[in-house]
Amino acid sequence: MKHRIVVLGAGYAGAFAAGNLVRRLSPADTEITVVNAVPDFVERMRLHQLAIGQDLAFRKLADVFAGTGVRLRLARVTGVDPERRTVAVTGEDGDGELAYDTLLYALGSSVAHHGVPGVAEYAFDVTGRSSALRLRERLAGLGEGGTVLVVGEGLTGIETATEFAESRPDLSVALAARGELGAWLSPKARRHLRQAFDRLGITVHEHTGIEAVGPTRAIADRVNGSSIPADVTVWSAGFAVHPIAAASGLEVAETGQIVVDRTMRSVSHPDVYAAGDCAYAIGENGRPLPMSCASAGFTNMQATAAIIARLTGSEVPTTGLKYHGNHISLGRRDAIFQMVDGDVRSKSWYLGGRTAARLKSGVLKGAGWGIAHPTFGMPKRKRRLATAPDRTGVRVAA
Repeated sequence: MKHRIVVLGAGYAGAFAAGNLVRRLSPADTEITVVNAVPDFVERMRLHQLAIGQDLAFRKLADVFAGTGVRLRLARVTGVDPERRTVAVTGEDGDGELAYDTLLYALGSSVAHHGVPGVAEYAFDVTGRSSALRLRERLAGLGEGGTVLVVGEGLTGIETATEFAESRPDLSVALAARGELGAWLSPKARRHLRQAFDRLGITVHEHTGIEAVGPTRAIADRVNGSSIPADVTVWSAGFAVHPIAAASGLEVAETGQIVVDRTMRSVSHPDVYAAGDCAYAIGENGRPLPMSCASAGFTNMQATAAIIARLTGSEVPTTGLKYHGNHISLGRRDAIFQMVDGDVRSKSWYLGGRTAARLKSGVLKGAGWGIAHPTFGMPKRKRRLATAPDRTGVRVAA
């Protein structure tokens, strides 16, 4: 019987992991299934571009995995039973269950509302394709002088505000930051960021926490009633994971992320691995990895390396879990690449302007190309499994 590997989610972490697994494991021993709710690969790092009206080409996952041996199941995950080793799904074909021997959980994250009143009802976000398209429709109907408020001074907030202001100079774009804009950047990079905001005409409300969102404004201080006009409020104040993992009985952190060891293996269920935003992984600096595309890369490489090694009887390697810098787009023609040290503190050196923008564009194109060619570099001789499980969970010689 073949070893059944099920990958939940086909975002950056899940899609890359599936490609890596199918490249290196023999199809004589393994059966790899990817479960994803939508038929396309969604480039999440570019959804702010989609929201402002730019045309993006989406790759069909059926085309991506065609001829690779990877099975694609278009369905939404509704539950995981790690004791029975099953995944509950629902889709066009109805409800069902998928059994697994090894599970790679990579369902990603969505916007975090933080319990702020009005966010769910009135705010928009760019954490998913459907939500970005909803925002795109709203912005398309916004006339000259319309007001847009982006809430959150992180990478998503900065990239969204600058992209909107550059693409739609007829709009009045503002950003609300709980602290100082770009506080984590080096002094020179921070000046570059502020100059970009000034050039694009973006109003910055620093040290401003949004406490409620309404249809035409965001309330910054519910006691005094101070508010910021906003025909459209874009919420980018953090990410949250789906509660499926916590409900399944897997050990999770307070964030709901699956607690994993250094190899991305669940500390409570050894047949489960996690990668991307849903993994609570500790980096080389002793801190939890942030939810980001870079973390998706680190964790999916480590998870797939560990899965392959354990199934083939090899020593489990460790891949790097160290950040080298933050790359921030400031529209299509400007960007900042900020180098950081081992404690994720900004170094004095940074790269900015068109060169940094071209570098960011290359990173995005490279990631997209890698997804579109999952079997590139496929070895002629794939690795056979050292052991294979029977359906009772007992491992026997292959």
